[in-house]
Amino acid sequence: MKVLLINGSPRRSGNTFTALSEMAKTLEQQGIEAEVVHIGVKPIRGCIACGQCHMNALGKCIFDDDVCNKIIEKLDTADGLVFGSPVYYGQPNGSLLSLMQRMFYAAGSKVQNKPAAAVCVCRRGGATAAFQTLTMPFQMMNMPVVTSQYWNIVYGAAPGEASLDTEGIQTMRTLANNMAWLLKKIHTGDPDYPERESTNWMNFIR
Repeated sequence: MKVLLINGSPRRSGNTFTALSEMAKTLEQQGIEAEVVHIGVKPIRGCIACGQCHMNALGKCIFDDDVCNKIIEKLDTADGLVFGSPVYYGQPNGSLLSLMQRMFYAAGSKVQNKPAAAVCVCRRGGATAAFQTLTMPFQMMNMPVVTSQYWNIVYGAAPGEASLDTEGIQTMRTLANNMAWLLKKIHTGDPDYPERESTNWMNFIR
């Protein structure tokens, strides 16, 4: 089993990567292969609703000049998906949204019934709105939404600062354990509920 984690931040090793890396490490401890893919800093086209992907039964986007089709190819071997994004003005990164819209429309059959989760990283506010935006496509694509002990949000501004958000990082581990549990349930039908850590509450105003 394998989970594809898509880093929707232009910063390859920023706080979104920190959050996804914690998930990847936990998944691998559970015997689940994890691959973190960085969408990069080059432009990603928005969908122009040309319909060529459907009319020609391509299973990929007609435009092949960015990372979209490369990531679509990875869906063939992915059993679960995680999309991570920084928060910009209360919204996910626009490049990640463009990617998701094109890949779900062009290759929707490759994501059907695959468990999915969204992760948002922010300095202070807007994370819940961005998180809701990222999760909406999952419900249209018949993808089981994987939950955690809280909304999948991690706080941090400077690179690496997300690791100081102990509750947020714990939320990533719980999310990964829940993803692993669900995948094992789907594939084998025999694991028990995942073991829970004692909740590590953290308030930023003390």
